[in-house]
Amino acid sequence: METKNMMIVGVGGQGTLLASKLLGRLLLGKGFDVKVSEVHGMSQRGGSVVTYVRWGDRVCSPIIDKGEADCILSFELLEAARYTDFLKPGGRIIVNSQQINPMPVIAGAAVYPENLVEKMSALDAKVDAFDALSLAEEVGSSKAVNLVLMGRLARHFDFTQEEWMEAIENSVPSKFLEMNKKAFALGQREMCS
Repeated sequence: METKNMMIVGVGGQGTLLASKLLGRLLLGKGFDVKVSEVHGMSQRGGSVVTYVRWGDRVCSPIIDKGEADCILSFELLEAARYTDFLKPGGRIIVNSQQINPMPVIAGAAVYPENLVEKMSALDAKVDAFDALSLAEEVGSSKAVNLVLMGRLARHFDFTQEEWMEAIENSVPSKFLEMNKKAFALGQREMCS
């Protein structure tokens, strides 16, 4: 199979790295050659976090260049918009509609951009924007946004529920397992926008 490319983007502390590890573990279990690469700036201070996940029969490099991503999974709206130039024509953007003000906005030096979903939809992209944060809060923790988004992403893979659950069980600490399984299920069931 040809190599598939996914970018997982967000803000430090949102759980992007766990999501990439979970997806990588699932893909490895299915027999794919998988490369996962983390690129993050000031992640502990709310900075941008980017992870590349590439899989196929043989993957030589973990890096995704502009115009190569089949999908961007974004934990925050502005982070999705920031990386649209990495998306292939006709690619997919799955994005949490949450807005987290970056430091220039907090400092008053910039304004958070408006109409980002509409702007991304005007590109040659399939945009699925939804409120993953509210769903995560339904299961008891805003930190479960990552599993809500993984549930939404699961709709676009031909993996069984059992395969997803095994990857979750192998990636999430046991004390948070049930909450994260519920978050994943909510993401899978939520109506697409």
